[in-house]
Amino acid sequence: MQKMTYTEAKKELETIVSDIESGELDVDALTEKVKRASELIAFCKEKLTKTDKELQKILDDIE
Repeated sequence: MQKMTYTEAKKELETIVSDIESGELDVDALTEKVKRASELIAFCKEKLTKTDKELQKILDDIE
């Protein structure tokens, strides 16, 4: 997942949410989708946190 971009992760997560909301997944598929969604959420959260820190550092350096 390291080479995945935030945008790609977000798009995949949106697809998973749509699949889950459709209510047409069997229990096994639902379990796998929820696991993958959890991984994607953690990845996006990490990316956002890292970006926030980088931006804050840049802003601090400007001052």
